[in-house]
Amino acid sequence: MTKADECTAFASPLALALLLPLAACAKQVSSVVSAAPDTPGFLLGAWHGFIFPVAWVLSLFLPDVAVYAVPNNGGWYDFGYFLGIVVFGVGARKTKTVTVVKWRERR
Repeated sequence: MTKADECTAFASPLALALLLPLAACAKQVSSVVSAAPDTPGFLLGAWHGFIFPVAWVLSLFLPDVAVYAVPNNGGWYDFGYFLGIVVFGVGARKTKTVTVVKWRERR
């Protein structure tokens, strides 16, 4: 292993270890969390997560389209958004695994 490979192998986990506590300090601003009845909640969060790929592409070209609703009701919207992306949307791809086994006779 070269000296550059050792440095790279050490720098990546170090950068992650330094950035993780910084990410833990992230907090949603209370002015964007609303308790009004028409504020997006869990179900709209799930829907927005499900349509995320389409909304993301549209947001590149249309300034009125966003991928995340602000204001929202906080944690429940975030949880629905997460489920929409991971379970119902991008992460729910059907895959087909084919295993081929070939037998050879040994001589």
